[in-house]
Parts: sequence; C-alpha cells; structure tokens
Amino acid sequence: MTILHVVIPFVALGLLGAAFAILLSVSYRFLAVKGDPKLELFISILPGLNCGACGHTGCLGFAEALVKEGADPSGCLAGGAAVAARLAEAVGVAMQAQDELVAFVACRAGRKTAKRKYDYVGVNNCQAASLLFGGDKCCHYGCIGLGSCVRACPFDAITITEEGLAVVNSAKCRACRKCVKACPTKVISMVPKRQTVFVACKNLDKGRRAKEVCAMACIACRICEKNCPADAIAVVNNLAVIDYTKCTRCGICVEKCPQKSLILITAGETVEAPVA
Repeated sequence: MTILHVVIPFVALGLLGAAFAILLSVSYRFLAVKGDPKLELFISILPGLNCGACGHTGCLGFAEALVKEGADPSGCLAGGAAVAARLAEAVGVAMQAQDELVAFVACRAGRKTAKRKYDYVGVNNCQAASLLFGGDKCCHYGCIGLGSCVRACPFDAITITEEGLAVVNSAKCRACRKCVKACPTKVISMVPKRQTVFVACKNLDKGRRAKEVCAMACIACRICEKNCPADAIAVVNNLAVIDYTKCTRCGICVEKCPQKSLILITAGETVEAPVA
C-alpha cells in the first residue's frame, strides 16, 4: 500500500464535504423561509406559558392572531396588564388601564360548617358530584371541594383545604379563568386584585331558605345596601352584589353584615373566603 492509497480517499472525502457545505449554504440563502419580524416580536413579549386562556393554541397561536387577525392585545390573560401594555405598544394602539384580576372562591362553608344531604362516595371530581342532586351540600351554590379547579389550574394557584374548600393563592393566580370554567357551581369568579371587600356567598335562595342550608349564607337583608356610604352594594336576585368601580373598601358593610357573608381581606392575604 502506497501513500496515495491513504491520501486520495481523504482528499476525495474532503472535496465531497466541501461540495455539500457549499450546496447547503446556497440552499439556505435561496430557499430559507424568512420569519415575520412582527411575529417574532410578539412571541418574545408573550410569557410562553402556552396555557390557552387566550382562546388560541398557545402563545404562537395568539401571536399569529395578532399579526393576521388584529387580535386584541389584552387577550393574553396570563400575561396581565404588563404584557398587554407591551403588546399594545408593539401593535401601535392605545391601551386603557385595566385592573389586574384574580380568582375568588365565594364560599366559606366547609365540611364542618355546611349542612349535607348525603355522604358522597364516587369519582373525585366536582362535575361528577354535581350530577347527584347538585352535590352533597344542602346549598347547591357552594364549593363542592373535590378539586376540579385545582386540576384545571396550569399555575398551581389553587389548593383544597382540610375543610374541603378551594383556596386561591393570589400571588400565583394569572387570571386565566380555567378554574371558572371548571367549576360546576360557578362559585369561582374573577375580581380586581386590588379589591379587599367581597361577598363570600353565591346562594340565590330567599333569606329563610338560604339560612336553612347555610349558617353563613347571604339572606338578602339589605343591611349592607342601606349602610354603604358609596352606594356600591345592591341586592340582586336575593344576593348582595358589590360594584367594584364604586366600592371604597371602607369595610362598613363587613361590620354590619349579620351573617358575616361579607368579608374583608387585607393587603397581603390570599383572595379567599376564610372559614368562620
């Protein structure tokens, strides 16, 4: 074997490699699909959580909707006001200031407090339990407490207490609303994060019936309505409702409520209804 038998294959392989490199370089230059700079900008602004709360298939889907359909920049619920403001600036539209939202569970009647119709033994799922006479609580408006909202939350922001009540960690909540959709009794709603006064009840029964099924239910007595100096509370369909745009968070309604259905949550506490 001469040296040519060694050199020639190496040279041939080197030339072949160089030819492929040149071919790939030319192909990349002429065949590469150029990305949309706007799309790339929107993707860089979005949080990348891919939670689907915007109604699209993840952050890429929402970014494409912004480019192609002119979607609302505030559509990224998980990103909140900060992401909405940056997207609006990138799109070139004015964005009005919006309240940050957080999930709130309007129920305080846990296992030791709530009156029950039966002992539920079945699938650990709120929807399944609700099919049996609206759940095991006498109040079919309350938290069933089997954790469907916990499993729906992509941010690990909800837990179930020993009392069987859903608890929202406001620091983790990204207002994606998946827990709201997962709750069969609709006891979870979105409220302004700055709000401190809440109606911790969803019972729409008339006063006597409401009190029969839950000792802490709103009985539509209108005492809160009559004592609110800001005219921010009204009884609608047998339930006190707070107008958050008017509420000054003075706490007078909380002090006057005979049922303790109204609660005051001070700054730094989780947005949940504490068990009385």
